[in-house]
Amino acid sequence: MKVQKNNVVELTYELIVDGKLADKATQERPLGYIHGTHMLLPKFESEVEGKEPGDEFAFTLTPEEGYGTFDASRLFELPKAAFEIDGKVREDLLVVGQIIPMLSNTGQVVQGTVHEVKPDTVVMDFNHPMAGKTLNFTGKVVSVPVGEGMIGRVVNALGQPIDGKGPITASEWRPIECPAPG
Repeated sequence: MKVQKNNVVELTYELIVDGKLADKATQERPLGYIHGTHMLLPKFESEVEGKEPGDEFAFTLTPEEGYGTFDASRLFELPKAAFEIDGKVREDLLVVGQIIPMLSNTGQVVQGTVHEVKPDTVVMDFNHPMAGKTLNFTGKVVSVPVGEGMIGRVVNALGQPIDGKGPITASEWRPIECPAPG
């Protein structure tokens, strides 16, 4: 069956950014998602749409198709006092490139990256780490476990085994709305 909306999909991939491996999902630990539900970048999903298990893919996403362009308005200069714990500034955390969870003015946790450290302030970058980057993907669509191999197994919402009995092998693909066999 081809990758289509509401199919549970597992795939392997390598993501190359700036000539370096930035992320990957292996055959042993594939990426699982429900296709067409905005779990992944829209352009990524459109590139694998219609592929079948065993099909390979290779494509490039521009910054606009990925995580957007770098936005300088998402750089904020904060006083070092904002990084105090028990009355002391955690200088060990204030390293360029360090990702630090912070609270927004609405109380939400947001990830910021230390962009620059000054004597009394820290410039934090709240852009996505891949903003402004060209994303180069290669990979392969993997079969999703369905059918007889699922009997007696415990899986999560993506069809991945969580019962400690190892991987599930199968040769069929079905949309998630399809009734279970038997």
